[in-house]
Parts: sequence; structure tokens; C-alpha cells
Amino acid sequence: MYRLLIRPLLFQFDPEKVHHFTFKMIKILFKIPLVPSVFKKIYRTNDPRLQREVFGLTFKNPVGLAAGFDKDAKLYNELDDFGFGFIEIGTVTPKAQDGNSKKRLFRLKKDKAIINRMGFNNEGVGSAVKRLKRNKGVLIGGNIGKNKVTSNENAVDDYKICFAALFDYVDYFVVNVSSPNTPNLRELQDKEPLTELLNTLQSENKKKSSKKPILLKIAPDLTNDQLLDIIDIVKDTQISGVIATNTTISRKGLRSNITLANEKGGLSGKPLTKRSTEVIRFLSEKSNQAFPIIGVGGIHSAEDALEKLAAGASLVQLYTGFIYEGPQLIKDINKALLQN
Repeated sequence: MYRLLIRPLLFQFDPEKVHHFTFKMIKILFKIPLVPSVFKKIYRTNDPRLQREVFGLTFKNPVGLAAGFDKDAKLYNELDDFGFGFIEIGTVTPKAQDGNSKKRLFRLKKDKAIINRMGFNNEGVGSAVKRLKRNKGVLIGGNIGKNKVTSNENAVDDYKICFAALFDYVDYFVVNVSSPNTPNLRELQDKEPLTELLNTLQSENKKKSSKKPILLKIAPDLTNDQLLDIIDIVKDTQISGVIATNTTISRKGLRSNITLANEKGGLSGKPLTKRSTEVIRFLSEKSNQAFPIIGVGGIHSAEDALEKLAAGASLVQLYTGFIYEGPQLIKDINKALLQN
């Protein structure tokens, strides 16, 4: 029903407006008695064989929602009823910020892709914390970043603020230095500043009575030498794992019209499927599977998810595939895992 009726209707309108409209409609819908139970019955796949133990956490299934969809932790309880095994909120920053000017979100329908240049628009970490206090048992990842006005020299302070604020309310952290939509952010992926940032967060982590897993989200545009650096950094800083990958700045092989395809921002969706899987396989093989990897990028079918898991991912995440294929995709992946 989603692909035949709902998606064609929603795709007639501006994608950012549709996103906010959909959030409001789901909020209203889920206040109706029995509606949450119906969604659980349709989309959840409850089977202990789907459980995964990764970096000390128990995931009820390995299919999560990637950061960027529920930036401000407004809908995670409802989205859990769509069958996800975990929800990643954010990217959040210390202070609220509007992000980049609109229009900043574009559908590339011919490519089953999206270009975004949102720019870490969010209501600030404090607002997210208030909503996370209403968590009804959802496993939550907290994706953290820096404010646009914060220089790279002072970026570590922003990450520390978000880490401290979210610590009691998320199950794991994701350090986002790979978005292409905040000026100069990707410079923090260089070995020296990245090692300093992660070591600082690990020092904060060790001050707690029980540590939380810290993961690093990386770009698909890194070279093999840079990926080898990532492996060294994970080993040196002893963080828990990597999320591969964020959006890409590449526009190779797109079929959409050139004006649309050349919009600035990060590209996600089907064109990223192959590259993200290549990055996962490279990290897994070159590190001798030394750390867990969450695979994300271009998952539009159960087969796409299985390929990433076979390449070395322990878990997978959806974003653009969820928008194009709907919640049935989550169930399809979990059913395929049980069959395999």
C-alpha cells in the first residue's frame, strides 16, 4: 500500500514539508487506541533468532533507523513500532541551529536517491534530552556534532557538551565528522584531529561508572589510505566501532537531470549501495574483523542488507530506503535473515 498509494501522493510535494507533515500525522494516528498494536502486528518480526549482541548491547533485531530522520527525538517511540531494532537520533549540537537555507532537500526519483544539505538543523541537545526522558524501552543511539559557528579548533568542546548531556539517555554514541553540509567538518576526519577528539571523549567516558559505546561515522569518499588510518584510529582510541557510511559528494552515474543531480549536498540512496558495501568489506578485511561495523547506505531491499552483513557489517541502518520503500522493507529484511 505504501509504494502504490502513499508514496506517490507524498512525492507530489516538497520533501522537507512532507517530512514534517508525516511526523505530525504519525503522532496523531498513534494516539488512537489500538493503532500502535496494529502497526506492531503488521511490521514487527518478533523472533529471538534476530537478536544481536554488539558492543555490549542487545539489539532485538539488526535493522536500525539511521540518524537524520528523527533528528530531535520526536518520534522514536512510534517509529519503534514500525519494526526497527534500534533508533539513532540526531545529529544534535549543543545549541539549536536552523541549518542551511531552504530549499535544501531534493528527491532524485529516477535514481531512488536524495540530496540533502540540511546542515545539522536541530533544536539543540537539551530539547532532545527532554524528549528522551519519555523513552518506553527503545534502544537509542545518539549522533553528535558541532555547531556551525564553532571552529574546528574548538569542536571538541561541542562534542563533549553533547556527550555529557546525552549520556544517561542513549545506549551508544556516534561521532559525526563526515557530513558534507557543515563547512570544514570533514577536516576533522584527518588522523590527528580525529584521534584527539575520540581520545577526549574516551577520557570522559572513563569517568563514568559504566562506559557507553562510542562509534565513528565515516564518509564513503575516503581513500583506501584514509580507511587504513581509520582502522589505526579505532585501534589506538579503543572506540567500539564504525558506521559506514554517511552521504557522498560524488555524483557518478546518476540518471536524474543534470540540474537536480548537481545540487550541492550529500547524496544518499541507491547510488551509494555499492560504495558503502565496498567500504564495509575493506574495513572488515583489513582490520581482521577487529571491530563491529554498522552498515548504511543504499539499502532498498533485503538483498542489499544481506550483502552488507555478508561484507562484514554486524548491524544495518535505513534512511533513504525507508522513505522510498516504506516500513515493509524492515520486515522484508528480518524475514530474509530468518530464512538464511
